[in-house]
Amino acid sequence: MRNLTLKQLQAVAAVARLGTITRAAQELHVTPAALTSRIQQLEDEVGLVLFDRTNTGLKITDAGREMLSAIDSINVAIEACMERLDALKGVAGGRVAIGVVSTAKYFAPQAIAGFSREHPAVEISLLVGNRAETIESLREYDLDLAIMGRPPHDMAVQAEPIGDHPLVIIAHPEHRFADRRGLKRTDLVDEAFLAREDGSGTRTVFEEFMTGLMVRRPRFGIDVGSNETIKQAVMAGLGIALISGHTVAAELTDGRLVMLDVEGLPVRRRWFAVRRSDKVLGPTATSLWQFVVERGSSYLPKLPGSDGLSKARVRTVKRDE
Repeated sequence: MRNLTLKQLQAVAAVARLGTITRAAQELHVTPAALTSRIQQLEDEVGLVLFDRTNTGLKITDAGREMLSAIDSINVAIEACMERLDALKGVAGGRVAIGVVSTAKYFAPQAIAGFSREHPAVEISLLVGNRAETIESLREYDLDLAIMGRPPHDMAVQAEPIGDHPLVIIAHPEHRFADRRGLKRTDLVDEAFLAREDGSGTRTVFEEFMTGLMVRRPRFGIDVGSNETIKQAVMAGLGIALISGHTVAAELTDGRLVMLDVEGLPVRRRWFAVRRSDKVLGPTATSLWQFVVERGSSYLPKLPGSDGLSKARVRTVKRDE
């Protein structure tokens, strides 16, 4: 493959993304015949078929996906090279893509704003999604770094802790358990629980905390794909929820919600800054990574109360994680 060229790799990427030679040729500003020839030459060179020809278009093969992986690595290397060249020229700008799981959106923008005040020329792309979406963006090299509660285990990543992440059970201020102390998990089995969608980090913690107990769900349909929906439903008295304390700090402070004093709570997790181990970060992305790791904890919301956990001296049981 000594004759492999960047144009051939770009051709593979375009056809894989668009599905047809015609559309890929239009994007690359070449004729369909020239693009077909380019792909065929590459297949002859590697001795493998890169695309399966189907009735619905061209479908990339395993060999073609290996090519795409090489293209991603080349693009990352080129971008890092350009950022280093800019740094050598004294350019303080650059671009960084950071992903944030939806639960972290209550503090991550403040941290990014803090970084931007010190580096005003840096262009930052912020992508907010659920855990699965954020991990997929990392996998596809769309992100330089991400902030999440549980680093993925199915790819090589570097993960650095940012700070503590408490999870608590919230209720309406007039809930029957609002002033009770020392509740046990079994006291909650008859409560209507609002829970996040399957696969979310908060849902996993909920299932672990309530393991072995049958809990009932509200008798109505509700979109539980967001913390905001859950908060509004709890404030309306439609149920209780186990949720990130950082998402409800403001509502707890002004009394629109209360934390229930349940044995074993808060569940203590941690926030992490995560990046792919095989992705080379340029100077700009490295600066943001260092900022988040070293100073991100200062932007975490504080829960009300002198102990930072409750409004009414809630007793908690510490858990070793």
